[in-house]
Amino acid sequence: MVMPIDYQAFWGQLHAAGELRIPLSEPVKYCILGISVTLLLLALGILLWQAIRCCTQTHTLQHTMNSGLLHFDDKPSISGNYSGAPSTKVEDVGIEARRLSRCLSLGSFPSSGSSQTEGGVGEQANLEKAHGSLHFSLYYDRLQSRLVVTVLQAEGLQGRSQTQSLHPFVRLSLMSTGSEGVDLEEFVEKEDEETASSHVVWTVLQEWRTRIVRDSCNPLFGDQFSCSLQEEEELHRITLRMEVRDFDKFSRHVVLGQVRVPLGQHKITYPLELQEDLQTPQKDLVGHVLLSLKFLPTAQRLEVGLLKIVMLPTETHSDTALYARISVQFNQRKLRHQKTAAALRGQVTVFNQILMFPLPDFPTEEFESKILVSVYETHTNRKSSKHLIGQLTVEKGKSSEDQHWSLMMRSVRQPIAKWHNLFI
Repeated sequence: MVMPIDYQAFWGQLHAAGELRIPLSEPVKYCILGISVTLLLLALGILLWQAIRCCTQTHTLQHTMNSGLLHFDDKPSISGNYSGAPSTKVEDVGIEARRLSRCLSLGSFPSSGSSQTEGGVGEQANLEKAHGSLHFSLYYDRLQSRLVVTVLQAEGLQGRSQTQSLHPFVRLSLMSTGSEGVDLEEFVEKEDEETASSHVVWTVLQEWRTRIVRDSCNPLFGDQFSCSLQEEEELHRITLRMEVRDFDKFSRHVVLGQVRVPLGQHKITYPLELQEDLQTPQKDLVGHVLLSLKFLPTAQRLEVGLLKIVMLPTETHSDTALYARISVQFNQRKLRHQKTAAALRGQVTVFNQILMFPLPDFPTEEFESKILVSVYETHTNRKSSKHLIGQLTVEKGKSSEDQHWSLMMRSVRQPIAKWHNLFI
């Protein structure tokens, strides 16, 4: 049985539902409407800003890639299509702003010199002029075949700032020219023999460090160190290097000055007290490193290869190993450092390891880059702290450019190997 539909009652219910109203006052309704309009305008503004930014970045990337390909690629098709430069010059505002900011910020950074003045890992640049003196004593005990070094006092120390307090300590390095008849030139290729023989190669026998004296320009140390020497004739090949440093908790120790004492020039069979003026710090050659560099413009990547390390032989344990920590700085932006695997130390330590560094920007003509290779000594069979034994730098700047870097940029996509001096 079909029930009849009461259309009049149905339309009455719809009319009653349409008369329902939200219980809100007129000011609240207008506030909600204003907030909605404001959010809509904000969303449209953000969308417009993102679109403009995307278009600007696309134009900058295309401009940089075109200039980079014209500079690096050596294909005949490209060189044939572009016969000359246009008469007008268009520069991107973002690139010019970044270049000017780098020029303005160079004043707050120490200038990079030759490899003779390379700093340590995180170590600040050396002072241009040293101030003060160092008081110490030397004694060689013939009965025990033992060398005793006592650091007494430093006087008249001066840092970069007159108001900055100093926390000095002394780092001592006992260095030798190595055994007679040992020559590293036979391990280095003939094209680099001139570089290899232009410096005296040293080996570090012992290293010590005094305690830190806080807030003093005339610190009293009184620390004594000793080591055994098998023969007295070894003294004429040994030099004692003492560096006065200002301690920094972030390991950016500033070298305030240096004293070098050739032991063969002094009669130290009796206790001898000396006071020497601090000299400008300088680095010493401790070995040679065969380094390989390759630049891939398409992948925007730099490959650094550590091939060999040649050093003078020393009396080391069988578990003594070497590894390198390589860091790259590109346009004053520090990339994440990488470490090589450890290799057993010998007169010639072979690594043959390649590390890859993705570059944040495409290299242009005005870019700056610095590759710092720090070589450490460690032990494979026991847990011990690392020990820095040398560093080298490959650098490209506005004022100078390393030969290895320029060879790499002229031969893109090809590995270029070259020997470098390792300094400490």
